[in-house]
Amino acid sequence: MIEALDNILGTGMTVMYLNSIATTVKITLTSTFLAYLIGFPLGIILYGTASESIFPNKYVNAVTGFIVNILRSIPFVILLVMTQPLASVIIGTRLGDNAFIFHLVIAAAPFVARMIESSLKEVDAGVIEAAQSMGSNNFQIITKVVIPEAKPSLIIGSAIAITTILGYTPMTYLIAGGGLGEMAVRYGLYKFDEQTMYISSILLIILVQILQETLNHIAKSSDKRIRNK
Repeated sequence: MIEALDNILGTGMTVMYLNSIATTVKITLTSTFLAYLIGFPLGIILYGTASESIFPNKYVNAVTGFIVNILRSIPFVILLVMTQPLASVIIGTRLGDNAFIFHLVIAAAPFVARMIESSLKEVDAGVIEAAQSMGSNNFQIITKVVIPEAKPSLIIGSAIAITTILGYTPMTYLIAGGGLGEMAVRYGLYKFDEQTMYISSILLIILVQILQETLNHIAKSSDKRIRNK
């Protein structure tokens, strides 16, 4: 099958596309996972410390919100340049896929935090008040009430986050990274190879659709309101 595709695309191009797909998926999923490790607790802090929330604290909320807003306001290309010395210290290199993942996590974590905060705010206040009246503490309310109730919205938010992160992957060529975006830019744009540019772009679109539809399906299946209809 690979040989047949090579006859259509050119010698060795099929393997290059497959490797680029694998690299793009690795960068996207790893960056999303790490961004959620940082962004999820930040989102809970933003939600919980807001005025009239579960454990309001205007100072913590203001500081956390300020940091998140500052990082979100910096364009990704500029953030990539600014954080290169930090990448060199923390992961030992400024170039390659791992360095790009590092930059993506810094850029995506604040975005994820706001997505989490927004999803948690959708939970009906009456459900929270009921849990409080039953003697639940803040930790129990967050883990056993708020997060489960916000699950469909959280999953939809993750679909938006992962496709947004995937949209940044073409910039890997800036620091000698790989992936479909790198192929589209380096071979398609710079070497005027329109076939490579269009095939790489189409494959990126297909990846976006697969991830989007998969997570949307999971969100619908986990929504009790839809299942009970």
